[in-house]
Amino acid sequence: MSTPDAPLAPAGAPLIIAIDGPAAAGKGTLARRLAAHLGLPYLDTGLLYRATGRRVLDAGADPHDPAAATAAALALQPEDLDRPGLRTPEAALAASAVAAVPAVRAALLAFQRSFGLARGAVLDGRDIGTVVFPGAQVKLFVTASAEARAHRRWLELQTAGTPLPLAQVEAETRQRDEQDAARATAPMKPAPDAVLLDTTALDAEAALHIALAIIRRPRN
Repeated sequence: MSTPDAPLAPAGAPLIIAIDGPAAAGKGTLARRLAAHLGLPYLDTGLLYRATGRRVLDAGADPHDPAAATAAALALQPEDLDRPGLRTPEAALAASAVAAVPAVRAALLAFQRSFGLARGAVLDGRDIGTVVFPGAQVKLFVTASAEARAHRRWLELQTAGTPLPLAQVEAETRQRDEQDAARATAPMKPAPDAVLLDTTALDAEAALHIALAIIRRPRN
């Protein structure tokens, strides 16, 4: 648990820590470790979009089809977050496609907000600090170079038994970055008051140490 050296949130307000950033930047690992350290619930919001995209793919539909994507989002159940195949490159691209549909984002927004407001939470995704919780007490934008992120993802795929050529993983990483940054609805970008945390040269322990120091900074 955290040390009581500074208040984490105003009295009576649930502490929301919003962690945004591109894929494989280390935000999921950091968010889980922060949640465990601070005793807060954790939500990987990207899984909501991956699960929605997976439902579309499994139905034989196109993730870029707004009607199919919206129907999948409205039908999403908590158990969908535990479905196999959510970490594949195919699911990642499908997630980015459905995330560009305004009705999908609206369908998933209420779930995220109710989760965080219940007891506070650490949430990671791509627009937590800009759209989901613009009033979060702590906002981190976790990033790393495209090369570093592609290499991390490549290692994950190797471990999972679904290896791909590193060049392909890097190309898909850059493609997803471009898609996320260019979408008309909620493009991926740091909140104006977010603190940038570059993990290119950091391991998980160092990233946690820096994040905790940021969280403990006095806030007005």
